[in-house]
Amino acid sequence: MLLYDGECGMCADGVQRVLRYDHHGTLRFAPLQGAFASAVKARHPELAQVDSMVWVEPAGDGTERLFVRSAAGLRIARYLGGLWNIFLVGYAIPRSWRDAVYDFIARHRHHLSGKAESCLVPSPDIRNRFLE
Repeated sequence: MLLYDGECGMCADGVQRVLRYDHHGTLRFAPLQGAFASAVKARHPELAQVDSMVWVEPAGDGTERLFVRSAAGLRIARYLGGLWNIFLVGYAIPRSWRDAVYDFIARHRHHLSGKAESCLVPSPDIRNRFLE
């Protein structure tokens, strides 16, 4: 599951990019502003102030593992596989450095791509992969 900023044009473009290269067809998406993300945040108070992408995956014991910011981006690369694995070299970079770059881009994302004028409306064939 990937939680993303539903009000961010750059984030919506990122979701579209993931969908384009997702050969598994199993990843699901939910906007941070929706009910599903609110339920995740209720289970994980540490996400209360998070406005970046969050990768949520089930752990073996019935709980969830969360990956935020650059760690979420690396989970996406791992999920997509293929040529996207080149980005896994990012694990060799200290998280604080990766997150500093991520935070810089995130701070300016609305200026770089603008605020989304409308919500991302998935086509009927992928609609079931989006949660509110």
